[in-house]
Amino acid sequence: MSSQSERPQWATNIGFILAAAGSAVGLGNIWKFPGKAYEGGGAAFLIIYLAIVAIVGATVMLAEFTMGRHTKKDTIGTYAKLRSGWKGWGILGVVTAFIILAYYFQVGGWVMYYVFSYIFNSATVFENPLFYFYGLLGYDAANGTTFFPLMGAIVCPLLFIGLTAFIVIRGVEKGIEKFNKIGMPALVGLLVILMIRAVTLPGAGEGVKYMLTPDFSKVTGETFLIALGQAFFSLSLGMSIMITYGSYLRKEENLAKNTALVCGMDTLIAFLAAFMIIPAVFATMGAEGVGKGGGFAFASLAVVFQSMPAGALFGVLFYLLLWFAAMTSAISLLEGQVAAVSEQKGWDRTKTTIGMCAAMFVIGIFYTISQASVNLKGVWLDASGVAFPVLGDFMEFLTDRLLIPINALTACILAGWVWGSKNGIEEVRQGGKFPFKLASAWDVSVKVVAPIAIIIIIIFGLFLGRAIS
Repeated sequence: MSSQSERPQWATNIGFILAAAGSAVGLGNIWKFPGKAYEGGGAAFLIIYLAIVAIVGATVMLAEFTMGRHTKKDTIGTYAKLRSGWKGWGILGVVTAFIILAYYFQVGGWVMYYVFSYIFNSATVFENPLFYFYGLLGYDAANGTTFFPLMGAIVCPLLFIGLTAFIVIRGVEKGIEKFNKIGMPALVGLLVILMIRAVTLPGAGEGVKYMLTPDFSKVTGETFLIALGQAFFSLSLGMSIMITYGSYLRKEENLAKNTALVCGMDTLIAFLAAFMIIPAVFATMGAEGVGKGGGFAFASLAVVFQSMPAGALFGVLFYLLLWFAAMTSAISLLEGQVAAVSEQKGWDRTKTTIGMCAAMFVIGIFYTISQASVNLKGVWLDASGVAFPVLGDFMEFLTDRLLIPINALTACILAGWVWGSKNGIEEVRQGGKFPFKLASAWDVSVKVVAPIAIIIIIIFGLFLGRAIS
């Protein structure tokens, strides 16, 4: 793109809000948040989480939006324009998104596999949910043998990648915005349907009561760290996404208001997911059945659906919900990379998208086969010394515990201290066109509060070896 005037823009503000919220609403909102909320004392965790989103999450998001809109450039271009010598930090953000999407494409493919499984083969899923999941990953648990997971590593991820690439190739307005205008309402609608069904199951009342009653006896210092990590990573910060999305915004839009709306939508969906999952598990498996992560979503929840009338139907709806969540996040991760590479190199958007997707697909194969079929390890250093986690876990450790926090920390330093929070505040106010009553609070938060919180995440997630994300 040869000039700033040719840069794409969101056609409507609601399109931007839905796209940004869609980026924030990912798989972690659906399968990680409920388990963390349960462990953190139900409503007590929700209160803590809400406060952290408002104080820390919104601060970093607004910083990324302001820098992106001010420069009208991709992440790399934004860093380079705001301060000479900072281009490398922008590159790190794009590299982070590349690694994340390499394995996110694979998990998105697994979700698609389960949509079709519940439509056509629910009886086999219900027969032994754990063995069925292992089979997708290349491990025959019944015989103790391994094989190459063709469906889990190749076929389904390729379908997911193809759809994501198609939408991104069509561009900001005709592709990303158009999909999110359909995908986000569909996601919310499915979530509400499933939540209503969950809370009306016999025995679900105990789960609802648990989520509405603050149990501060379960709140510890680590609870705050877990809430901090979940809020931080849930909002798609430090991944070159929000700077890129902000760069497509017109000057006529209210950044402070938009930030509040995006954070609010992401938090609401996480809360709805908790009120869907926790009551359903209480009603079917008991409180001890609550978990989080891929194993919980793909294997344990099958027990929930099997115990429901029309369980296969609700299984289809649940994995459609996960698919929409995965798609909206994958689209944003890919767009941040494509915008950066195509604009920095002057490459064609379609060829850049296809090339990057091909590279991520190849890397992602190793993520899937490392889960069960091939013994592939990474190297990690924590408080216990040198460790050799499974390659898939290593990729997640690298992004969640190290790269994402570093990227967000550099965004805060750049926005708050280098470029300067006064410039950010002016970008929000637009010469007095928009009020920014919390300007002083944001100034303190972006310079001091958010950086301290991020450093805590890095220390506890990396040096103390705790997975708080």
